[in-house]
Amino acid sequence: MMNKYIFSPAIFLMKVGFLLFPILLFSQKPAKPNAADLHQAIKKLNVLGSVLYVAAHPDDENQRLISYCANEKLYDVTYLSLTRGDGGQNLIGPEIRELLGVLRTEELLMARSIDGGKQRFTRANDFGFSKSPEETLRIWDKDAVLSDVVWAFRETQPDVVINRFYHDLKYNTHGHHTSSAMLSVEAFDLAGKADAYPEQLKYTKPWQPARIFFNTSWWFYGSREAFDKADKTNLYPLDLGVYLPLKGKSNSEIAAEARSMHRCQGFGSLGTRGESVDWFEFIKGDRPTAQDPFAGVNTTWTRVEGGEKIGELLSKIDREYRSDNPSASVPDLLAAMQMIKALPDGHWKQVKLANIKDVIRGCLGLYLEATASEPTATPGESVKIHLEAINRAPSSAGDVTLGSVSIQPAMYDTIYAVALKSNNDFTADRTVKIPENALFTAPYWLTKTPTLGMYNVEKQQLRGLPETPRFATVRWSIIVNGVALEYDTDVAYKAEESAIGEVWRPFEVLPPVFVEFTESSYLVTSGHCPVTLRVKAGRDNVHCKIFLGSPAGWPNAYDAGQTEFDLNKKGETREVTFDLQASSGPDEVTLTASAQIGNIAYPFSLIPIKYDHIPQQSVLLPATAHAARMNLQVLAKNVGYYMGAGDEIPKALHRMGCNVTLLGDKDMDPENLKKFDAIVIGIRAYNTKEDLKFHQAKLFEYVKNGGTLVTQYNTNNELVLDQLAPYPMKLSRTRVTDENAEIRLRLPDNEALNTPNKITAKDFNGWVQERGLYFPGEWDAAFEAPLSSNDPGEAPADGSLLVAKYGKGYYVYTGLSFFRELPAGVPGAYRLFANLISLGKQQP
Repeated sequence: MMNKYIFSPAIFLMKVGFLLFPILLFSQKPAKPNAADLHQAIKKLNVLGSVLYVAAHPDDENQRLISYCANEKLYDVTYLSLTRGDGGQNLIGPEIRELLGVLRTEELLMARSIDGGKQRFTRANDFGFSKSPEETLRIWDKDAVLSDVVWAFRETQPDVVINRFYHDLKYNTHGHHTSSAMLSVEAFDLAGKADAYPEQLKYTKPWQPARIFFNTSWWFYGSREAFDKADKTNLYPLDLGVYLPLKGKSNSEIAAEARSMHRCQGFGSLGTRGESVDWFEFIKGDRPTAQDPFAGVNTTWTRVEGGEKIGELLSKIDREYRSDNPSASVPDLLAAMQMIKALPDGHWKQVKLANIKDVIRGCLGLYLEATASEPTATPGESVKIHLEAINRAPSSAGDVTLGSVSIQPAMYDTIYAVALKSNNDFTADRTVKIPENALFTAPYWLTKTPTLGMYNVEKQQLRGLPETPRFATVRWSIIVNGVALEYDTDVAYKAEESAIGEVWRPFEVLPPVFVEFTESSYLVTSGHCPVTLRVKAGRDNVHCKIFLGSPAGWPNAYDAGQTEFDLNKKGETREVTFDLQASSGPDEVTLTASAQIGNIAYPFSLIPIKYDHIPQQSVLLPATAHAARMNLQVLAKNVGYYMGAGDEIPKALHRMGCNVTLLGDKDMDPENLKKFDAIVIGIRAYNTKEDLKFHQAKLFEYVKNGGTLVTQYNTNNELVLDQLAPYPMKLSRTRVTDENAEIRLRLPDNEALNTPNKITAKDFNGWVQERGLYFPGEWDAAFEAPLSSNDPGEAPADGSLLVAKYGKGYYVYTGLSFFRELPAGVPGAYRLFANLISLGKQQP
């Protein structure tokens, strides 16, 4: 039926550029540096220093330090986040797991475009909260992650490595945090040895950093008072609150802007000004010669053989730079570039050659743009590329010529030999054909099946890159005063949006057809259920046939005339419904789907991730869904749902047979609330919805009059009000991270465990990522706590589920991670949640 499919990231690898300007680089928007940016970039050309900052997750980084290193010290600074944050929560949308990892990756890249740093990762998968490094390194492939850290050391060649966390159990932190520091310290000893991960040496060289630090703070000491009294013999201070005249901002203001890019974690920050001291604990290496972590490191051109004269020339360019006419520096910059080219091959030659080319481009006001007529195309399809080049330097800057343009890979190549006269725009439109064998654009770490702890990335040169290299690039050959320069730009797409203006996004090569399940999971409660597939055309004129794959014992029936059809226009959709029957076989199965064109099957769903603070992302994932056969009874029919930070539980309630109404603030009227059998409060609502404090009395009145209110987990800080429940209750940070941890039925006769579904230990099988989080630690005697659980070696935690009678109704607080379990289709989670919303209802 299906004999092949195509799925791989674009692998036209290129050397990652060492760009200087804090621009929206990662949305493919061309650079437009101002005179101050260019002056700073010229100063940076004369600094040969590198710093690697190491931590575990997006948001762990110290933006003040990254900005300080990049903008005050003018070093190359890279943040190595071991994971992409896949295991966390999302305050702005429904993305979790691998989709959250893509979102957080882009947020990190936008942060780096502000603070001036670069970004790298390892293959480690953020599997959720971990209470110890032993657990973390058992779930991660320690050797593989260590090799990636060594790879980052060798690729960035840092003089100084700084860990965000400490490298042993001296401080009690997230297991991922401690593990990141442990691996960094181990890599410090290995990166310079040729016999450590020798397979990497086909692409890089051993490198030994000078020293490594721990970026400590009062938090690790328990209080500011304890830190003030601590012995600081081994600590080195840095004032990171410096003012940056070329930026017109304090370093802390820039850091706050970068920090605020972590929107899905709610980390919007206020800018501050004035002194702000950070401390760095020396771990090993060459001890600094003064009270400065960077003291004694040679960051001048004298560290490169034959580089002294280059430093002298760059100092002259810095002194003579004219902010009213940056192009006046171009002749000397060209001379310095030629001197750098003449150096022996080495790290700093490659870095500074890329840097100085960008500075020359900026000083000329040279704008290069390549945009596609459509944001996506398919293999074999033709697409129009618009080219624009303009030299905005005065004619006194000399001759600037567009020598040639090529569109890679091998789609277009021509010689123009066009003089780019001052402020005269050169444009051209070329129609090119995407090769039939072009590989699809996709996050490279998601193209192969991961394990719980690791992403599967076979190609060494891809490991660590923040994104997949883009498929189509344009190489511009520019001749300036007889000197040849080459610039590469990604082909991008830009559009005009009336509410925003100019909006950029990557140009992507995608399949000609996509198929997705309209539900993430299916409940079969009566022997069969409808399964609807949504099919979408990725180009015009698609003739396809649709297949639903299910295991033996789960046959599906369909109208043959509806599974083969034409989609005439790109973006056109059609739905096909199958009747899934669960007659025999296992109780839980994975369903697959594909759309076939000719003899090629395309088993992919397309998931767009679109927010206004990041470039739009297109994620291809296998088209799969979970299906479970179960006996499920639900007594609550009309359910109101007040959304918190964002989750997919309303869809799960609908699958359970409930009529679901999403409640807004205007709906929180006592008379309106009476019509609901149950009301559910979404995750972290009391952290994110300020108006809840005005609705709380109405909700309690609803319960008192006979309603059922189910409140899901909140964190114990930044609550919009103190009293979450009608009786005293205090949240803690207690969590059970082992999804297989035993759940004990403390009160087996409790109504929540018996009506209308009998809950047993079997109902806690197959849970994903965790049991729950932020359980209440204290509660009034009016509550009953029917469940108990704990991670290995810890005391029992009884607060995962609290149930209380209040007036005629029921109040429920639960820290169980239903927001993960219900979308994943876990049968026992459905049965327990059905009981919670059914409390107080009569059995039929």
